[in-house]
Amino acid sequence: MNERGPTRGPMCGPTRGLIVVSSVARLPGGRRAGFWLPEAAYPWRALLAAGWDFAFAGTREATPRIGGADRSDLPQRLFLDDATVRERLAATTTADRYDPGEFGIVLIAGGHGAMLDLPEDPRLAGFLTRFHGAGGVVVAVCHGVAALLPARTPQGTPLVAGRRVTGFSRTEEEAAGLASTVPFFLDEALRERGARYEAGDPFTPYVVQDGNLVTGQNPASAAGATALGMRLALGRELPPDWLPGRGRGGPARAFTSARDRPR
Repeated sequence: MNERGPTRGPMCGPTRGLIVVSSVARLPGGRRAGFWLPEAAYPWRALLAAGWDFAFAGTREATPRIGGADRSDLPQRLFLDDATVRERLAATTTADRYDPGEFGIVLIAGGHGAMLDLPEDPRLAGFLTRFHGAGGVVVAVCHGVAALLPARTPQGTPLVAGRRVTGFSRTEEEAAGLASTVPFFLDEALRERGARYEAGDPFTPYVVQDGNLVTGQNPASAAGATALGMRLALGRELPPDWLPGRGRGGPARAFTSARDRPR
């Protein structure tokens, strides 16, 4: 890490990414929570493949709990076994401790706990408002899209208002058996703020891009959303082997205009 400030890329922009994770350890009723591991591990691999540095932000200054880990998935295993990752997870701090200008991209992981803490953190909302308002690329996947709910535009309107977005659907929530656990349904909350919410088939990859905002519907969309977001931030594609064991890591098609949507 460059202790003197953010490193600079060929376009004179920061070459550092912020991975935002939930700090919730347990859901109401006692079920274990934690950030959904592939939705942080895949962004980490993408940043490394681009030659970028990384940091973590949560809603508490504490090591966040990991959820959804699958050691049979090589990128997740590499993440879990990496000493630098462990060190930086232990140093997780809140978003207000960072300068948005230090980062070239923000990638927000999900997990059901994200519905409880990310939209309730005004420090994170303020960071996202400033970062995206300055033209920064934001990628949010699954329940991590909830972090966008309180963020605003420079004009003071909801950041998602009039924007095409996706996120974990009510249909998926009910199929997962956690409809009574979440405090709200993400698709409904997005629509209430004026978002143009859309979704693909449940639990299949679906990624939406609206300008510098990229959202993924569910965990299956994590690789595709990450690859698209990094392409926007880099101005080029990631190397083909950026996600070991998963080819190009871009199975989710990004629908960038309404006419491209499947019927």
